[in-house]
Amino acid sequence: MKLATLKDRTRDGRLVVVSRDLTRFTEVGHIARTMQDALDDWAHVAPRLMEVAEGLETGAQPAQRFHEHDAMAPVPRAHLWADGSAYVNHVELVRKARGAELPESFWTDPLMYIGAPDALLGARDSIHALSEAWGIDMEGEVAVITDDVPMGVTAEAARNHIKLVMILNDISFRNLIPGELAKGFGFCQSKGPTAFSPVAVTPDELGNAWDGAKLALPLLVDLNGKPFGTADAGIDMTFDFGQLIAHAAKTRPLGAGAIIGSGTVSNKGADGSPGKPVSQGGKGYSCIAEIRMIETIADGKPTTPFMAFGDTVRIEMKDGAGHSIFGAIEQEVKSV
Repeated sequence: MKLATLKDRTRDGRLVVVSRDLTRFTEVGHIARTMQDALDDWAHVAPRLMEVAEGLETGAQPAQRFHEHDAMAPVPRAHLWADGSAYVNHVELVRKARGAELPESFWTDPLMYIGAPDALLGARDSIHALSEAWGIDMEGEVAVITDDVPMGVTAEAARNHIKLVMILNDISFRNLIPGELAKGFGFCQSKGPTAFSPVAVTPDELGNAWDGAKLALPLLVDLNGKPFGTADAGIDMTFDFGQLIAHAAKTRPLGAGAIIGSGTVSNKGADGSPGKPVSQGGKGYSCIAEIRMIETIADGKPTTPFMAFGDTVRIEMKDGAGHSIFGAIEQEVKSV
């Protein structure tokens, strides 16, 4: 089942069921008005939505044309948006570029920050910044949406609380990060509003690519129309979503509609070395910072610039047959 939130005159939009090929949708306001309404009563609502989804595929449901640019974030205002750093390869490169060793604990205890859940962006919303000097960067990631999660949940039990999966662009202002981290109190200004895919899907839509806690498909990132990254989200993921959810819920319960991100999808090279750009036959990168780290390690300084006003990033994931699963995130960087 594929679900989207369409724009209307409210802040939370209206929930619709979308066809598997992302071409049609049908209204479900009689079942749940918003995505949050559905998540609050998922056990009761989900089977009814699934019946509608099946009817949409067979032509038994009235349908309208689905346009991805009409979609808001699947959950426009979430109770929690927490982003992990499951791909420790990415973290290791960051630290190596500045000559710092990676603490051994990073391989057993995930990093995570709490983002701003009150202004989540739709897939076609622009990236706004006051200055290019902020170091504007994309971060292609995978995320899950949960139902109510109890405090102290185990990683294995946490898998059962994953109800929807989506992809995202966790926008970062790289040049603001060092000053904030130096304060020892985490991100605030360094992260822009996060953008999410047009649709969120139930795990059954992912077939064998989903093992219950990981999604093993390439995340396709294009920058200004050129391939930038094809990293496989199922490779080099040190912490799966069960572990990330358990980490977030260690000292408190998570409310239905909590969004947990994977962190930047990042792969090592085939020989265990840092990955190569797509232009050199590698899988490339899901963020600009990573190629800049590799350039710094190799040459002493980065040469690839961060995004500038007018640049466009596109993030998408396709199934084995080449069909888009979540729709595409496509954003232009604009000056405020």
